[in-house]
Amino acid sequence: MVRILVSLGIEKVRLTGGEPLLRSGLVEMVTELAQLRTAFHPDGTPIAPGETGRSLDIALTTNGHLLADLAAPLKAAGLNRVTVSMDAVDADTFARITRVPRSYERVLAGVHAAQAAGLGPVKINCVLLRGFNDSQIEAFAEFSRREGVIVRFIEFMPLEEDRTWTPQAVITMDEILRRLDAWRPSCAIPAGVVELPANAASETAKRFTFRDGVGEIGIIAPVSRPFCGHCSRVRITSDGCIRTCLFSQSDHDLYAQLRRGGTDEEIASYVRSVILQKEARHHIGEPGFEKPSRNMVHIGG
Repeated sequence: MVRILVSLGIEKVRLTGGEPLLRSGLVEMVTELAQLRTAFHPDGTPIAPGETGRSLDIALTTNGHLLADLAAPLKAAGLNRVTVSMDAVDADTFARITRVPRSYERVLAGVHAAQAAGLGPVKINCVLLRGFNDSQIEAFAEFSRREGVIVRFIEFMPLEEDRTWTPQAVITMDEILRRLDAWRPSCAIPAGVVELPANAASETAKRFTFRDGVGEIGIIAPVSRPFCGHCSRVRITSDGCIRTCLFSQSDHDLYAQLRRGGTDEEIASYVRSVILQKEARHHIGEPGFEKPSRNMVHIGG
């Protein structure tokens, strides 16, 4: 599947879960993905021996609990970057959320191992919920500065398995920025954040740093500041279906095309036809909004 998608122009591949570090054969899978860098030209045509291949960014999102032991092997296999999902940076709060004793120490060790292995810049993803972990905003800012990681706050979306989404539960981008703008890293540094330019037009996060340039905060705001107009992402679920949007009401069964013995050309044509149906935008907060056909745990975070 990935080989055909890369031949069509995909430049970034991200492995998600569930928890991908639990998968046996993960390192070998990354090795196979990395070999695609020498399979195609930037325009998607097959490469001949001795020619320069395309750039393919391979990343992985993890809860970090097993990262300390796997960071170096994954880097050696060809992984470029890692994102660690964390809902708190206070050890007691973190353990309460994860329900795993000493979990914060294990995840922090994984972050350090990823940095040492060269899987950087390491990004930390935090989904903020009012009354749950919104007290951690300033602590995450300090964590970014102290640990040299990029912290990304993500607005809570109606994709939950067991929580009822309401607009009131969302910590919006404006609220996060007000908190960060009022926070002062130290007496020597004035309060306030400075916006950074986007790395790419399709980037989902608005980027900010502090007045001394230390630390980076990204804010992904699909609820209050939708970025649908420049979204270029597509997902493959664990059962081999293409989802053109997190909030799609249907899947497109790519695995079925492989199972019936479709040729590369037939499968590529199917993928093109699916991508041409990509939704123009989601409708969160609008009258008549329908939750997606799958929850996030089934889509792949």
